[in-house]
Amino acid sequence: MNRINCLVVDDEPAALEVLEHFIGRVYFLNLVKKCQNAIEAMQILEETQIDLLFLDIHMPDVNGIQFLKSIITRPAVIFTTGFKEYALDGYELDVVDFLLKPFDFERFLRAVNKASSLISKAAKQPVTRQKPQQYIFIKADYKLLKISIDDILFIEGLKDYIKIYTKQKLFLTLMSMTSIEEKLPSDEFCRIHRSYIISLGKIDSVSRHRVIIGEKFIPISLPYRDKFYGIIDRAM
Repeated sequence: MNRINCLVVDDEPAALEVLEHFIGRVYFLNLVKKCQNAIEAMQILEETQIDLLFLDIHMPDVNGIQFLKSIITRPAVIFTTGFKEYALDGYELDVVDFLLKPFDFERFLRAVNKASSLISKAAKQPVTRQKPQQYIFIKADYKLLKISIDDILFIEGLKDYIKIYTKQKLFLTLMSMTSIEEKLPSDEFCRIHRSYIISLGKIDSVSRHRVIIGEKFIPISLPYRDKFYGIIDRAM
């Protein structure tokens, strides 16, 4: 049996220790990381293949339910919480199981065996082509904000921050240009400057090594010109 990569998200250190101990007793589980908030967990999910998520519900800033709803490609999820009134939310979100704190190892083992069975069945199913991602999530104001890719006009880099200009408003988030570029579909967006990524579909005109989107004149720097004009030539 392949080992199941696990991520634990809980703001209580004692709960993290219990789950770490229980996971260590199950030979087919591999604990990748423990997190105390959803923001940190989102970063792990973006960088690492996680098969099973142990998720607390009551957490600061972004609670477990909000966090789960924000995940685009979800791993199997087991809720771990001290509040039984959230059982219905777990059912509606199609989680594997609902562990009510405090739970013992026997109850934990039943939950992970159920998760293991579901993960194994999913792995045997034929792979279907996923639809292109239609939105991204960014971290801003201690929340995960959902932005439709179709709404993005262009992105401007400002040292450690980026500005995302959309049809409706401007978003500011702590992120690198490289990180946001990796989240965007490469056939719809193009980096034309160290500090600018543009939506190809939102270009109004191109003039004198500048792209014009609405009232904004965006420079095309030399290192990116050949790639950009190559795209323009193929579209003509």
